[in-house]
Amino acid sequence: MAKLPNRLTTAAPSVTIRDVAAQAGVSVATVSRVFNRKGPVREETYQRVMEIAEGLHYVPHAAARSLSLRSTTTIGVVLPELHGEFFSEVIRGIDVASRQHGYQILLSGSHSDREEMRAVVQAVRGRVDGLIVMSPDLEPSALLTDLPAGVPVVMLNSRVAGRPCITIDNANGAREVTAHLLSLGHRRIAFICGPAQNADAEQRRRGYRNALKAAGMEGDRDLEFGGHFTEESGYEAARRILESKRRPTAIFASNDAMAIGALGALIEAGVRVPEDMALVGFDDIPIARFLAPPLTTVKVPIAELGRRGFEMLLAASNGSADDTRPARLGTQLVIRRSCGAGLNKKTAVKPTQ
Repeated sequence: MAKLPNRLTTAAPSVTIRDVAAQAGVSVATVSRVFNRKGPVREETYQRVMEIAEGLHYVPHAAARSLSLRSTTTIGVVLPELHGEFFSEVIRGIDVASRQHGYQILLSGSHSDREEMRAVVQAVRGRVDGLIVMSPDLEPSALLTDLPAGVPVVMLNSRVAGRPCITIDNANGAREVTAHLLSLGHRRIAFICGPAQNADAEQRRRGYRNALKAAGMEGDRDLEFGGHFTEESGYEAARRILESKRRPTAIFASNDAMAIGALGALIEAGVRVPEDMALVGFDDIPIARFLAPPLTTVKVPIAELGRRGFEMLLAASNGSADDTRPARLGTQLVIRRSCGAGLNKKTAVKPTQ
């Protein structure tokens, strides 16, 4: 049987910077300046080098270019997870901002595990100019020993002493949406919590409790149900809520993913939303307004969180930012049909105070 020619072994040798310099009639240093955009190069020389490089299919060696520039033009992004609309929006905000400044991003998920976080941080050493880290599930002190000492780091939704960070006004947003349910006459409001040890989840629970306290109501801990910020945990929590002897009239899920899961359980049980049970969430992920009914929630500027994180990291890497006080992004109460208010009215957006 005849054999096919092995073209993999006959590939042409790769083109080097010396080949480009030789055909352009310039020095290697000049070609380097053209691609690194460092130092004076005449326009006609620049155009000639670029045309020859294109004709030779020359691609600059990334590692050598990084050594020359002392920069990788790459940042690392470490998030608890990489799936889900919330994290997709954070990534989108970082990606848009980074591309505007000529940076690429390396993504990794820590899965809220200390050892995975350590492995990720070690893996990107020397490969990135800075790190954006979201780790609300891990103790901040546990991160100190893992974060590179000489690499700028910005924390999202978690704080580490001496590192710039951006947080969300979770407590006030949760207080606002709970107060809204109270204003509609609800007195038994179930709350689906986020993961234990998660800073965002705890702040949202505090806001829920503070709203009840401000209304002169003692918080009923039996109305607080565990969750994990996933659709599945919201579904299971809603099933337990429906089994309560004194069924509540409203559910506040502390993120939209759990609210979506809860909505599925309510529909499955034949419970109408909002006629039989009001439902609200938190985050205002893109799909929230397309649910049936559209979800009342607390809007978090998710993409803005990512964008601001990159801008803060860029300032830190340029040495133009020495203020490490936490920045805080506000929230908005977004009123839609799922809470039962204004069933025939358009969506209302009310900024939190």
